[in-house]
Amino acid sequence: MPYEWTSARGADPEAPLEELHLWPFRSLPRRGMALFLGATCALISLPLLAVVGSAVLWGLLPFLALAVGGMWLAIERSYRDGRVLEQLCLWPDRVALTRHNPRGPVQDWEANPHWVTVRLHADAGPVEDYLTLRGGGREVELGAFLAPEERRALYAELQDRMARLPR
Repeated sequence: MPYEWTSARGADPEAPLEELHLWPFRSLPRRGMALFLGATCALISLPLLAVVGSAVLWGLLPFLALAVGGMWLAIERSYRDGRVLEQLCLWPDRVALTRHNPRGPVQDWEANPHWVTVRLHADAGPVEDYLTLRGGGREVELGAFLAPEERRALYAELQDRMARLPR
């Protein structure tokens, strides 16, 4: 799943008891992107073999290079947009959520864990199984980029970990 819990507090008393990192799933790793673009270039160059040595080659080549360059730029943009990271930290006296956006400001939210409720909206949210945290006078979304089954699993884990916080 594209999230990970860490519980090692270590020697630092200020460190959170539990920490959750969430990120979007990457279905195409960098190596896969290189293979895809290489295969695309190879397949595009096959029809060009028929026109090698003629002026038609120079007429087609810029358009084919533009198509491959456009694919590369689109995939790179997808990677940049996918650099979202949500970090949820649980302490006995507070809960803090930080969202690092790829092209925007960092968003923060904090509340007392005694007043925080974890909610899973089956039908009421903008997506299926909309997961939110309510507390501190606000309701914030958690894991918008997760699949519905991942949000359901995270909901159960989050409720369990919130219940185990020392009061």
